[in-house]
Amino acid sequence: MSVGARLLLLISNALPLVHLAATVAAALWPGLGRWWRLSLVFGMLYLLPPLACRALKTFSRPAEGRLALGSRSFFAWWLMLQTQVIFVRLPFLEELIRFVPGLYSAWLRCWGSRIGRLTYWAAGLTILDRAYLDVGDDVVFGAGVRLNPHVLQAEADGTWLYLGTIRIGSGASIGGYALLSAGCEIDPKEQTHAFLILPPFTRWQGGRRSREFRRMASEARQASSVGPIGN
Repeated sequence: MSVGARLLLLISNALPLVHLAATVAAALWPGLGRWWRLSLVFGMLYLLPPLACRALKTFSRPAEGRLALGSRSFFAWWLMLQTQVIFVRLPFLEELIRFVPGLYSAWLRCWGSRIGRLTYWAAGLTILDRAYLDVGDDVVFGAGVRLNPHVLQAEADGTWLYLGTIRIGSGASIGGYALLSAGCEIDPKEQTHAFLILPPFTRWQGGRRSREFRRMASEARQASSVGPIGN
């Protein structure tokens, strides 16, 4: 990665701090009534980040798959990630909106994810990329589940970013403290056990990982290493 690219990454790291400062400024803005102040703070804290992230995804259209560090898609993803850092650092902010039934699912839709009806989000759930989820109806997430649509992985030919939407079929149940990574798929009505770890681009089908799906993912990875690198 070039010096300029590294500098751009460093500068973009300031975005979460700018977001936090803007939220505090909104809370302290003089002359506002109570409800106007609360509305402004809520908008700055909870609505501005998903709208900015969704705009970035819509206009930059980052590719999914195996992406080179420093590529256009990598930088687009990196900027999208910065809009979410405050919720990763301060997870209680998400726990607050989970108290209101349906509000958390609606909020994730604002990021660009597809979330079905009657989804249950247990306490302690962590999502790293809120724009990369495709969840069906009547899905249950156990306590402490981690959804990581991106993975940075060191390989023989360098470090790569694996980025992919996590897809969970309707009626599925994800066991507590499971880890689902980039591009994973859970078939409808499947029940995964607690502490399950799914590597990038694997599929849970019939109560176990699908070998065919892993083989196809491996072939795609090999093709990306000899063909054009993700944009």
